[in-house]
Amino acid sequence: MSAVFNAFRGMDTFSIILRMVCAFLLGGVIGLERSYKNKPAGFRTHILVCVGASIASMTGLYLYLVLKLPADVSRIGGQVITGISFIGAGFYEGAIIGTVLTLLIETYFSNIRAKIQHVPEFKIPVSYYQRNNLDEVLRHCKNEKMAITNLQIAGTTESDVPVYSALVTLRPNGELDHLALVKEIEKMEGVISAEEL
Repeated sequence: MSAVFNAFRGMDTFSIILRMVCAFLLGGVIGLERSYKNKPAGFRTHILVCVGASIASMTGLYLYLVLKLPADVSRIGGQVITGISFIGAGFYEGAIIGTVLTLLIETYFSNIRAKIQHVPEFKIPVSYYQRNNLDEVLRHCKNEKMAITNLQIAGTTESDVPVYSALVTLRPNGELDHLALVKEIEKMEGVISAEEL
């Protein structure tokens, strides 16, 4: 089995390309899963992080194996490499391949990201008496694993008792019974009304 991975162990151009394409693909798989679940770091972000980590790790190997410098391979991979310092180390193959892959990701993969299906957002207007009433509603939504993507608040002093309204935009982490959520919010203390738009 280890013979299969021998191509990954060298520091020739083919091994470098193979490692970076592997990082590209594995980062993409993780990114697809995260995008599907509506997480902030998604498809392109995970690819870029994996390709960057691959370059950082290979830079340490390059310094030690090719340039014969006394480099601690494990520490270089763990440090933040700023800017284009891997070019300063003479690791041009990694720099060129990393740049090309980054440009491909930023140019072509934004279209794929837009096609990934997301759980749709929905809006709930909520009327309530006091600020802590809204805090409880928001806390409940977070406890139900929903992302609050937008919040608009307005108040009125037309009556003797101040009444506030909020338009809460939510993105659930998966399937959700919107009607049941609205009913739960309506039952909360201080909430006057809630409905789904």
